[in-house]
Amino acid sequence: MSESSSGVNSGSFPKSHSSPDSELGVTATPLSVDHSPDSGLVSTPVPSSRFRFLSWHRLEQCDVTGDQLACPRVREGPSQEELHLAEDVDVLLERGRRRRRRKEEGQRWEERLQENWENCLELNLSYQDLGDPYQLENFLRILRRLIRVEKLQLIDNSLMNLSSVRLPRCRMLNLHRNHLVYLHQLPKLPAVEHLCLSENAIASLGGLGSLGHSRLRSLNLTRNPVAFTQDYRARVFSCLPNLEVLDGIPKLPADALPFRIRAPETTRICNIL
Repeated sequence: MSESSSGVNSGSFPKSHSSPDSELGVTATPLSVDHSPDSGLVSTPVPSSRFRFLSWHRLEQCDVTGDQLACPRVREGPSQEELHLAEDVDVLLERGRRRRRRKEEGQRWEERLQENWENCLELNLSYQDLGDPYQLENFLRILRRLIRVEKLQLIDNSLMNLSSVRLPRCRMLNLHRNHLVYLHQLPKLPAVEHLCLSENAIASLGGLGSLGHSRLRSLNLTRNPVAFTQDYRARVFSCLPNLEVLDGIPKLPADALPFRIRAPETTRICNIL
């Protein structure tokens, strides 16, 4: 199940605590300082510390959806049944996984609707600590549901491949400090304008052309091996003619010049007379 680390809402509060004009899909500044009864904004942590490990679906008298949380936990672990099966042979484990999937589809459908990821506009899913295949599977499931998200933070999640994900409306994507090696591993981003890929392991610009038809205005590739290659900036701007800022530095006149084509090295012969 999806879990929240704090249970604190990010600006858009449950209907029972918010003003009539508030909307679930709108994210504002979290935790207003105005606590007057007429303000309509109340800082409401989870009812008790004993609820801190529960998902927001199971909090009684609390109408919260996933898109209202500042940084929801979406990690998912194996069921108790599979924890016992883990000590058995792989065949039994795979059989338990299939039973779990069927059970999950039947029992958690309402909870998945309550997550409301389809209507989420801004979301922070950073620092998820996806150390188990179950958690990564659930994480990718949620990313595929973000059909309306415009700003998405995925910092420090040890992500290696997001090519199966499409984010049709995402304008800002932050993938700082992950494990991406190739640009082909990025999600489909037809509307992206700002993309941060700093501190990954990208060593080649192969696949950068797929972003050439996008609205990309700023790109950050600092602390990637590719940033140290020859004619790096000129090559990036040649692939992305609409790019305005690279690694925090605006486009310079020298960046518009064609990058140098290295001529094959010729063997020099020294004649001793």
